[in-house]
Amino acid sequence: MTTTEDFSRLVKADALPREGLVQTIEATPAERAALAERNGLVEIAELTARFVLKRSGKGVRVSGELHAEVTQTCVVTIEPFPVMIDEPIDVRFAPPAERRPSTGGVEETLALDAEDPPEPLVGGKIDLGALAAEFLALALDPYPRKPGAEFIPPAETTPPESAFVALSEIAKRER
Repeated sequence: MTTTEDFSRLVKADALPREGLVQTIEATPAERAALAERNGLVEIAELTARFVLKRSGKGVRVSGELHAEVTQTCVVTIEPFPVMIDEPIDVRFAPPAERRPSTGGVEETLALDAEDPPEPLVGGKIDLGALAAEFLALALDPYPRKPGAEFIPPAETTPPESAFVALSEIAKRER
């Protein structure tokens, strides 16, 4: 995960209290407009996230929930419609030394229910804004459909006769 200039809220991982930290962030109108443009949305009316940060070994576990009220464009009717997003967040961060080493191109098999490897803890900081922006982007339907919108294919019509069919009819008559 990288820092985003659109919506950034940095927290120093080494400054976390022993009992953890609860942090709530909210995007400003300018941040919401920039995120809406980046994600192809008509509008983001609200974007808030509540995080619980706790130490986990030498790293940090970040859990919480993202709440957003966005306006998407229906792929069927091309009309804007409101969408509510409530997305759980659960991510581990670890210093680069604790991250699982790469297999160097060797294919590895991961179980579907296996926990994701930790994100890198770069510079001892976690960008909660970038984390919220990432979970927002992942929660968006790539093909949003307004409730009740149906794609109705055009009525089948008989295709016009090919010029070759007409020519073969003329050739038959001349024989």
